[in-house]
Amino acid sequence: MIAASVAFDLLFLVHIVAALATITVVVVMRAGASAVAGGADSVVQRRRFPAHSNWAARVVHLVVLSGLALTATGGSADSLRRPFVLVGLLCYLAIAGHLEARTLPLERKVADEIARSGVAEAAMGRQLTRSIDVIGTLLAVALVAMIVQF
Repeated sequence: MIAASVAFDLLFLVHIVAALATITVVVVMRAGASAVAGGADSVVQRRRFPAHSNWAARVVHLVVLSGLALTATGGSADSLRRPFVLVGLLCYLAIAGHLEARTLPLERKVADEIARSGVAEAAMGRQLTRSIDVIGTLLAVALVAMIVQF
């Protein structure tokens, strides 16, 4: 329902940019976790896991906020009754829950270990990689649902 109104188009643009930013953040997070899993040296690990919180990962919350705003300003083609919108919401809830309860605490644990001893164990990197893969899979499901719009 593109070109319905200027507000809708701007919200749609925000939604797309937030989704692309989320995918980018997940790819970068996975690359960092893979580096640890592959036994990267201390310099690489310290650069990939700085001693501060990962606020970039929370851009995923902007995806759902802009999506809900789209359903509020769109017509029946974008209502909450549409299956693709419900799939997107369910995927978001699973992503946000997994991100906040599992992935970010595990990432913080890896960063703390790197700060303490210089490197984290490869097993920690593999565990973080698997956690990020869950998020990536859920993002892929949501992306397919948004493209197909069943």
